Amino acid sequence: MLSVDNIRVDFGGRNLFHDVSFIVNKRDRIALVGKNGAGKSTLLKIIAGFQQPTEGAVSKPRDYTVGYLPQVMNHTDGRTVFQEAELAFEHIHEMEARLAAMNNELAERTDYESEEYKQLIEEYTHLNELYTMMGGSHYEAEIEKTLQGLGFRRSDFERATNEFSGGWRMRIELAKLLLQHPDILLLDEPTNHLDIESIQWLEQFLARSSSSVLLVSHDRAFLNAVTNRTIEISCGRIYDYKLSYDKFVETRKERREQQIRAYENQQKEIADTKEFIEKFRYKPTKAVQVQSRIKQLEKMVPIEIDEEDTSRLRLRFAPATRSGNYPIICNGAKKSFGNHTVFDNVNFTINRGEKVAFVGRNGEGKTTLVRCILKEIEHEGEITIGHNVQIGYFAQHQAQLLDERLTVFQTIDNVATGDIRLRIRDILGAFMFGGEASDKPVKVLSGGERSRLAMIRLLLQQMNLLILDEPTNHLDMQSKDVLKEAIRDFDGTVIVVSHDRQFLDGLVTKVYEFGDGKVREHLGGIYDYLATKNAANINEALQTAKAATPGDATKSVNENRLSYEAEKQLQKQRRKLERLVEESESAVNELEAAIAAMEELMSTIEGSTQQNFTKYASLKKQLADAMNDWEKRMEELENLN
Repeated sequence: MLSVDNIRVDFGGRNLFHDVSFIVNKRDRIALVGKNGAGKSTLLKIIAGFQQPTEGAVSKPRDYTVGYLPQVMNHTDGRTVFQEAELAFEHIHEMEARLAAMNNELAERTDYESEEYKQLIEEYTHLNELYTMMGGSHYEAEIEKTLQGLGFRRSDFERATNEFSGGWRMRIELAKLLLQHPDILLLDEPTNHLDIESIQWLEQFLARSSSSVLLVSHDRAFLNAVTNRTIEISCGRIYDYKLSYDKFVETRKERREQQIRAYENQQKEIADTKEFIEKFRYKPTKAVQVQSRIKQLEKMVPIEIDEEDTSRLRLRFAPATRSGNYPIICNGAKKSFGNHTVFDNVNFTINRGEKVAFVGRNGEGKTTLVRCILKEIEHEGEITIGHNVQIGYFAQHQAQLLDERLTVFQTIDNVATGDIRLRIRDILGAFMFGGEASDKPVKVLSGGERSRLAMIRLLLQQMNLLILDEPTNHLDMQSKDVLKEAIRDFDGTVIVVSHDRQFLDGLVTKVYEFGDGKVREHLGGIYDYLATKNAANINEALQTAKAATPGDATKSVNENRLSYEAEKQLQKQRRKLERLVEESESAVNELEAAIAAMEELMSTIEGSTQQNFTKYASLKKQLADAMNDWEKRMEELENLN
């Protein structure tokens, strides 16, 4: 049993929470909830022993073990995935070495009747039983089972950990933690880097585990599936409910309504008492009653109402400048790492203003294709970025890349330009960083706060193609809804990489499914996509795609429409038009640059000549002709597609 006793934490001159006391019993499954910045991650760090409270203590038995998965961690290189996971069993290797040494000693000694020899046999027997009980003879099978449950393939086991993204490396750390079977698991947003299949496996693992669990998560379904108790941090205090999350929400609402009624009654009583005091303050015959009412007022304990986060994440992206009709064209794109092909022969065109989703199991290439589009990594085939495309990118790891030495205000001040610098405080306030919160150092921010700060940085960029890679990680339910509305109102093009079905619903009009090295196009929203798969959720749809044969209706968009010869001719014509479009774009860019230079020259006294005005008019006409050619060729390409 673990006991949290009267914990108080002060930060930056303000109290984060106080008088926090509760007991974690064996096999408790506790959800730790509260608005972003309430102190959930701080409390987990204190229980894990990584941070000291201002007051109070955490008590636990001497041999009680704690496993902690933070939102952000430092990784070490130099091992394979399997070797890294095997570190969870270092104690097993120590026991093996001790057993081997004792076995050698028993073989060499001949004093069979001595007390020392008998004691050595007893120690060996006890240690061997402990070794067997702790799974020493089959721990490799347990490692394999856990890694596969979290989405790794057998072929991944011998790959170096530094070949994997931050999300996958977080899975390795989670595997190590689960394999240690600690007395209590402290999990801070464990589902952020998991796909739906892995989340379901984790739910089942925690249900079978003998460990107690204390977790922070914004995944409502996960909380309901795993937890049977909810502890809320609100107004600097905690409220302990022996209820699952959904039932807690209902009960909390009822409690708040009771608090409001009690508060209103108390305010009326205070007003009446003050009125009596003022009315009879100077009447000698009422002096005793007046003094009694004054003391009564002084002793009255104000009723607090649980805070309700009514602040809104008012997200509004800057108006997008007009890009070409086709911001992204993929033609035979392929990416491999060594002998492993992530995807091959990817062909699609994203039109200006479209909002599309990339879905697929982790490791199928969604983020890899995004990185190819961003030209962060090399690839085979063609990925063409259209005319005047300005990309804004939000990655899963961007919140972790913020400079921890800066404050919230400095982080935004460093990227803000022009008149926007005069409104930084207003913008931060709209994102719930108002007042003193804008002076908080980045290093003390929670995962949700870091994500909001990274989103503000993105907000200040001028862009017309928005690429969001798992944007809802670390955002609470309300913030997800507001972000969704902002993306829906954005007048540019959007690519969303997400497993969140509710977030994608009503947002995207096209779905690209990644699986088995292919990218398949599905017209319509996320529920239209699920309907074509006869699936209730994305996980079922992806399983259907995995089991599909080459003759199924899930073949890639180009494979199921045209014969081989017709497709070959179409590709040839498309490449020709794309080359002509590229030439037109180059001509437009050159003419625009020439006109800009001429305008700058004509703004001077020396450049204000009739010859320059004539040349300027000629350039403007050439630009108009070039724009007409570009639009005509783009229209031909659009019709062909």
